[in-house]
Amino acid sequence: MFAAITQSPNRQDHDDDDQESLTLPLLPRRRSINSSSQVAIVGANVCPIESLDYEIAENDFFKQDWRTRGKNQIFQYIFMKWSLCFLIGLIVGLIGFFNNLAVENIAGIKFVITSNMMLYRKFGLAFTVFSVSNFVLTLFAAIITAYIAPTAAGSGIPEVKAYLNGVDAPGILSFRTLIVKIVGSISAVSASLLIGKAGPMVHTGACIASLLGQGGSKKYGLTWKWLRFFKNDRDRRDLVTCGSAAGIAAAFRAPVGGLLFALEEMASWWRSALLWRAFFTTAVVAILLRALIDVCLSGKCGLFGKGGLIMFDVYSANISYHLVDVPPVLALGVIGGILGSFYNFILQKVLRIYNLINEKGIAYKIFLACLISIFTSCLLFGLPWLASCRPCPADASEECPTIGRSGNYKKFQCPAGHYNDLASLIFNTNDDAIRNLFSKGTDTEFQYLTIIIFFVTCFILSILSYGIVVPAGLFVPVIVTGATYGRLVGMLVGSYSNLNHGLYAVLGAASFLGGSMRMTVSLCVIILELTNNLLLLPLIMLVLLVSKTVADVFNSNIYDLIMKAKGFPYLETHAEPYMRQLTVADVVTGPLRLFSGIEKVGNIVHVLKTTRHNGFPVIDEHPLSSSPVLYGLILRDHLLTLLKKKAFLSAPEPEATGMDAFRQFSAGDFAKRGSGNFDNIEDIDISSEEMDMFLDLHPFTNASPYTVVETMSLAKALTLFREVGLRHLLVIPKALWEITCGGYTDKARFHARTYIGFASYIDTEQVEKIENSL
Repeated sequence: MFAAITQSPNRQDHDDDDQESLTLPLLPRRRSINSSSQVAIVGANVCPIESLDYEIAENDFFKQDWRTRGKNQIFQYIFMKWSLCFLIGLIVGLIGFFNNLAVENIAGIKFVITSNMMLYRKFGLAFTVFSVSNFVLTLFAAIITAYIAPTAAGSGIPEVKAYLNGVDAPGILSFRTLIVKIVGSISAVSASLLIGKAGPMVHTGACIASLLGQGGSKKYGLTWKWLRFFKNDRDRRDLVTCGSAAGIAAAFRAPVGGLLFALEEMASWWRSALLWRAFFTTAVVAILLRALIDVCLSGKCGLFGKGGLIMFDVYSANISYHLVDVPPVLALGVIGGILGSFYNFILQKVLRIYNLINEKGIAYKIFLACLISIFTSCLLFGLPWLASCRPCPADASEECPTIGRSGNYKKFQCPAGHYNDLASLIFNTNDDAIRNLFSKGTDTEFQYLTIIIFFVTCFILSILSYGIVVPAGLFVPVIVTGATYGRLVGMLVGSYSNLNHGLYAVLGAASFLGGSMRMTVSLCVIILELTNNLLLLPLIMLVLLVSKTVADVFNSNIYDLIMKAKGFPYLETHAEPYMRQLTVADVVTGPLRLFSGIEKVGNIVHVLKTTRHNGFPVIDEHPLSSSPVLYGLILRDHLLTLLKKKAFLSAPEPEATGMDAFRQFSAGDFAKRGSGNFDNIEDIDISSEEMDMFLDLHPFTNASPYTVVETMSLAKALTLFREVGLRHLLVIPKALWEITCGGYTDKARFHARTYIGFASYIDTEQVEKIENSL
């Protein structure tokens, strides 16, 4: 993990083309290290990952560039930050509205046609239309995901969370991923798969923010000067955070919940300025959706209707609860914690099996998706036949039975004046099923057997549907599953409670969300915004706290488990206890590759080709010291830029550059490229004559890198990486404090493991021995 502190040999002849190791260890090597490269499984494909540079490289070139910026450019920078947040909110809001509009109309037309056929007793033809429609929609979503953007599969929340923690995988925020995420999510959700839109909306918002924050494109001629301010990982991280908040706000019409979701679950770094911009972004989403929904209320949105964008109104002005209602609520919290942890455990096992199937090729991925679609269609159409028809209640608040549209009382195969309560839940869109479960005044609508069958079906289908190669979220499946057993608890409690069954369904959804996703504050606000019932706040807080506490005993939250299964490194917020007993010197390795202030081109090319390090210490031979002096740290990307520009010197003389470097380069030359785009040393053509030339690295070296002494505890080093957002950390020997050269670590190698805290770059057996001896 940490590279050993090293010292460059005193080389008098710079023309000596030495291709051997450029370093000698200063700290003793304590053990051998597994230095295998970091990879992540994205879309069942193994891909390399790259750490992000959140630290500002304070080199001479950077300082000179900022000194030349006046008040106008500072205003441009601030104005563009707020403008991009506005654009993110506007675009994400439009996409969220379009997603819901498309799903409601596509799925609605499918259910209307099927219901009309059943009205004429054409049950076989109705099943054929229903299952073929689902199959075609699933097949389309699977094909575009598998062939165009495999990174669009799943919810996308683990990928975005890893990115905000400092890890970038190729393609997770690309334009192709964005398009496939939108189109694939609409198609898959319309196919009656038990998946949600919230996770894909978070990923969509992050993609939009990343694309807007890439600072333009040279390929398409979009290189406006104002956009160049955001060509760095720090500003892009802030924009992606705002995009993820906007995604939840658009999915649930919950602006404050989206903001808190980004703060509690997604972001690893947060500050007040970012809070304001994220709040502004979600406010734009909320205002836009409110305006668009007003248009739909006039009937101009087809089957989108009045219910769009998931607003489950369970408001009751006279709701009251007493101490007698607390035990059932506590029981719901315990049930939610146990079921949530069990749900996470089973889902993790199923994803491992799916990964083995997906690794065999694209055809297997698509076949698996189609198989799940057929299985789902058979259950959704076949299970309602197990339920008996019930007479319509005389005091029904809406038309009964419901024919050809959404509603609480589905006719299905029943005669006139009767309804099928199981079909009202299962033969419906997920949003309408939740709306029926949350509805008030329907305490006698559902039978015990109906609720039990629906709960088991939702639990199984939500697990089986998530791992297939389509964009799929977990929020809605977890909500509908939790609401089902919440309603069952309400039916069991019956008249002993002051709460109606719909409110118990809300509390059940909250408990299952807390047990699976382990969030509290953000989930509480999201549910309140979803249900429009502030009076439930104390009970929701209680059930979330209990469910999270119970579930934490068994395993981690679902997104952390998926992130770990995909191989994304992640720095946790806390250090393991044994890390206090270890120092950074216990885990460093070497030898470290470093450069002199004026280095030979051939040596630089050799090191870049033989290592994958992102940063290299730069040293100078001080005339008054027998040991080299650390000048700073230079990034791999900057070295590649210097080599591409061929800013070479014919002789190792520092005065040959000076101000020439500032005139030869611009800030755009060193700007960070888009997510997943990396330069390769193999793509740079350098002649044999140029190999014997030199590069002056001083103007481009970060002269103030973070540096620690070798006796610093491992826990403090973890805190530095997490809180400051470091990618590299220099380690110097305590006995040679005046010799300021040392080792470094790459954040991609410094991440949490299940049981020992760090990656395989550490000798895990040695760490376990140390841990056991403490």
